[in-house]
Amino acid sequence: MNSNKAIVTGASRGIGRAIAEELARGGFDVTINCRAASEESAATLEALRSLGSDGGLLAFDVSDRNAARKALEGWVAENGAPQAVVLNAGIASDAIFPMMEDDAWDKVLSVNLGSFYNVLRPLVPEMVLAGGGRIVAVSSATGRDGRAGQTNYAASKAAVESAARSLALELAPRGITVNCVAPGYIETAMTSALDAKAVLPSVPMRRFGKPSEVASLVGWLASPAAGYVTGQTIRVTGGL
Repeated sequence: MNSNKAIVTGASRGIGRAIAEELARGGFDVTINCRAASEESAATLEALRSLGSDGGLLAFDVSDRNAARKALEGWVAENGAPQAVVLNAGIASDAIFPMMEDDAWDKVLSVNLGSFYNVLRPLVPEMVLAGGGRIVAVSSATGRDGRAGQTNYAASKAAVESAARSLALELAPRGITVNCVAPGYIETAMTSALDAKAVLPSVPMRRFGKPSEVASLVGWLASPAAGYVTGQTIRVTGGL
């Protein structure tokens, strides 16, 4: 069992799983979060254990404030303050704005932005008392660049980046760094329906990124080597 503990939300597959595995390789015991146990979460936990990480599954909906608080307060009572928290859980519900339904707006903001408060509010005071830590939020290139059909998603990710910058200013004197990683087109279930021929001309590297290429940056930001980096949004976009 390692002394360093990490929590990664939305970690049963894709970028979240890659991040969890990267942190495990970096010496963290990684607790993964998803809405409910599944075959995917079981496979992720098995992979983490094979890397020597003694973590577990913390199942709750990040958009449900009470459920998040109950789960995380229970986790802290058992484990103490986490040394790293990665906010990766997110959803998209695309539509051009005149056709967007209320529910699509509310759900995307509730999960992508609401989780910033719901997950960090129970954990940050404990991290302050512990004297340090790392917080990394997975944003998106869309948060800065915008994208047609993703007004809700862009708004949520831009807000997360702004919130992270402000929180970084508050927590810097406490030895806690707060940064964002903003991926572009990454090979995940979320991008599987995209037409590569239409998308790739806009990407100077002419390929989709790999989850591991996002995860390696998150792993560095969670490491002691990144102790003087805070309040930043770092893009992983192939030059997009």
